[in-house]
Amino acid sequence: MAQESREEGVASGRTRFRTLKLGSFKVTVISDGTRTSGSPHETYGTDQSADAVSALLTENFLPTSAFVNGFSPVLVDTGSDLVLFDTGFGEGGRENGMGKLAEGIRAAGYAPDQVTVVVITHMHGDHIGGLTEGGKPAFVNARYVTGHVEYDFWKDTARVGTPAENGHKAVLEKVVPLAEKTTFIGDGAEVVPGISAIAAFGHSPGHLIFRVDSDGQALILTSDTANHYVLSLQRPDWEVRFDMDKAAAASTRKKVFDLIATDRLPFIGYHMPFPAVGFVERKDQGYRFVPASYQFDI
Repeated sequence: MAQESREEGVASGRTRFRTLKLGSFKVTVISDGTRTSGSPHETYGTDQSADAVSALLTENFLPTSAFVNGFSPVLVDTGSDLVLFDTGFGEGGRENGMGKLAEGIRAAGYAPDQVTVVVITHMHGDHIGGLTEGGKPAFVNARYVTGHVEYDFWKDTARVGTPAENGHKAVLEKVVPLAEKTTFIGDGAEVVPGISAIAAFGHSPGHLIFRVDSDGQALILTSDTANHYVLSLQRPDWEVRFDMDKAAAASTRKKVFDLIATDRLPFIGYHMPFPAVGFVERKDQGYRFVPASYQFDI
């Protein structure tokens, strides 16, 4: 099993990070910030009654009028590469208390120019916003890896005049200028030794998750497969506003978390409560999130 170090920190401005050891790899989760939003039913369980959503929240000791969403990029130090998964909001999020990734990287003992590979799981704004800083690449020594299905969708001018137009514009600004340094991959592709892609389409057209293996230990980086630790996991069939293909996203949730539950693997979810590391067990019609505590300290 992974061994989590006791290295946990809070930098200035409440930037948080948590480091764990996975075999010979060092994995660091960094908080890019959090956001409080109202009316959970307008985001989760949009195909259910507001009363049903409220009842599930109440059952889980959560408020029914608002929810907090976290954003957690991940660094994996393999000893040969420093691989960053997703880049948070970047400078565009700082006015609202986000965009803390660069500060968090430094607080964890690294520098942005040490990152050798940047992996983009999918191209929503909270994952690609930090690719640039002041109009220049934020990770000057990195190459990039992302899914070809995802890139082709967002780059296509067919997005103009559709609800995806703003995403299209963001990709033209943030991702397309880096294309010459980008490797476009699909299901099963190796990023670096010990890290491989798994297709998990639905939340976005080419959404990828990643399996990390080192010395017989493994974890899954689930990205946005589940966006709420109760509403998306205990009710994986419930529709989520941000899932672009809602039926495919629900099917993917069940497939991915069935695997995680069956193999008793730890996972890191981009929007899980910080430090975003935990397990799931099957419960009723879905899964119960079990946050990591001291399992990895012993």
